[in-house]
Amino acid sequence: METMNSRDFEVGSKSSNNDETNKNKALISKKQGGNRAALFVYATEGLENMAFIAIAVSLVTYFYGYMNYSLTKSSTMLTNFMGTSFLLALVGGFICDTYLTRFKTCLIFASFELLGYTLLLVQAHRSELRPPKCVDNINHQCVEATTGEASILYVGLYLVALGTGGIKAALPSLGADQFDERDPKESSQLSSFFNWFLFSLTIGAIFGVTVVVWISTNKGWDRGFAVCLVAVFFALLSLTFGKSLYRHNVPKGSPLLRFIRVFVASIKNRKLPIPENSDELYEIGEDKEAAILNNHQEFLQRTDQFKCLDRAAVIRTDGITGKWRVCTVTEVEETKILVRMLPIILSTVFMNTCLAQLQTFSVQQGTTMDTTINGFEVPAASIPVIPLLFMFILIPIYDKIFVPIARRITGIPTGIRHLQRIGVGLVLSAISMTVAGIVEKKRKNVAIEHGMVDSLAPLPISLLWLGFQYAIFGAADMFTLVGLLEFFYAESSAGMKSLSTAISWCSFAFGYYLSTVVVEIVNKVSGGWLANNNLNRDKLEYFYWLLAGLSVVNFGVYVLCASWYRYKKLEVPVVEKNDVLKEIKP
Repeated sequence: METMNSRDFEVGSKSSNNDETNKNKALISKKQGGNRAALFVYATEGLENMAFIAIAVSLVTYFYGYMNYSLTKSSTMLTNFMGTSFLLALVGGFICDTYLTRFKTCLIFASFELLGYTLLLVQAHRSELRPPKCVDNINHQCVEATTGEASILYVGLYLVALGTGGIKAALPSLGADQFDERDPKESSQLSSFFNWFLFSLTIGAIFGVTVVVWISTNKGWDRGFAVCLVAVFFALLSLTFGKSLYRHNVPKGSPLLRFIRVFVASIKNRKLPIPENSDELYEIGEDKEAAILNNHQEFLQRTDQFKCLDRAAVIRTDGITGKWRVCTVTEVEETKILVRMLPIILSTVFMNTCLAQLQTFSVQQGTTMDTTINGFEVPAASIPVIPLLFMFILIPIYDKIFVPIARRITGIPTGIRHLQRIGVGLVLSAISMTVAGIVEKKRKNVAIEHGMVDSLAPLPISLLWLGFQYAIFGAADMFTLVGLLEFFYAESSAGMKSLSTAISWCSFAFGYYLSTVVVEIVNKVSGGWLANNNLNRDKLEYFYWLLAGLSVVNFGVYVLCASWYRYKKLEVPVVEKNDVLKEIKP
């Protein structure tokens, strides 16, 4: 029997409104959810992300060296794969808000991902499913992949993209569902959940870019894909083992359809006057006391932004009714929330563009540097482990030291507000780009001083110099990613939690897509800062500093958007002894 909880959840089958049933529901709900249930979510995320990140950082090598695509084509294929993976989170978010529970959605999309890795494994293992090896590796004169070979590759890749996208939308929301926002104790645990969710993601990524990448590089791509397949399989098992502990959401119908209805109704009612008194607007016919006893209803208060949409909730005097003529105040406010969120997510896209550039060019920088650390040769594809290690250290410090201290000062369960946390990350990303330019300038000076500008030999400068820019950007990612996930989950209505989480991942998708455009524009305008195949002759430091300047401008835009944003006003009716309704505002 699936268990559900609170106003957004139901426990077992439909319950009556008598006191005994409500007591039983409360007793059952206490046995569900919480940190015990979240542990299975952490394990699932760590294992799934280990597989995804492992191929994300090394697929260019596979495309170029095994599938015979050009280096430019390989880079574009990887960028498109990454962007599509995050964009497909919208599909998963829509499904689990509309049709299925988040648990079932995770199961379905994990199965897609398993199938994708199976196809990639078979193709990597069977040489007849791949083009023959290049005869001239220097000039890369190779036999191109046939239509059939390319089809297997693309189907496998985008099954993985679909699977990981759906999981990215549903899994964070499933974990957050295990904590009741109205309970003071669980509210603070909810904030910690997102921090530890990122921590589990980080641990998985560390193993992915080290162990799995090493296996792919030294033991063969078939074994690397096999490890990814096994990791996702165990992620699926972990998710299933926690089923009896989960609080499951009840799908509330299509949020997209509700948004469209609000816009249509507001247009149809455009000639009607908007009442000043919110009580004159339409809300559910069922009284709020009954909604409380049903224990699953959420009410949103009217806000003063986008008043034109309030016309959708105006009660018509001509007797015309219908969902496309009159919407509830909660449905109108749900639409306003989405509109208010869009500038926030768009103002974080550029940070992820910087992240994409840092990942690409830092790997290229690393290949020109001394990659030997204590006698161990670090593979180029494992360079992203540097920011992950810093995040591994910083996340526990943030959650266990910074948040409790900030909570005592501000009185906010999360220590600082979500938008403030995102803003800190944007500032740190600008600083990281500045530092990256300084490190690149030093790297080039070393090449000039030693007469190695055109040499293919490693420069006498340690790979660890890249740690400065990566450490700062790792901190930026810690603030912004968790801030976005928590902000979109907390601010969205009960009927669009997963879709909102998916929207937060879209910042990564647009960032990856934009990164290619940025490089092309900069090359054309600058006369070729990045046009050479030799980093020692490129002007990469200028490019980094340009990104830093644009990041400052982007932060200014974000501050304006954050200042304009209005937090939702959530009216949670609570039955007291005198049956008076309380109004709780975050």
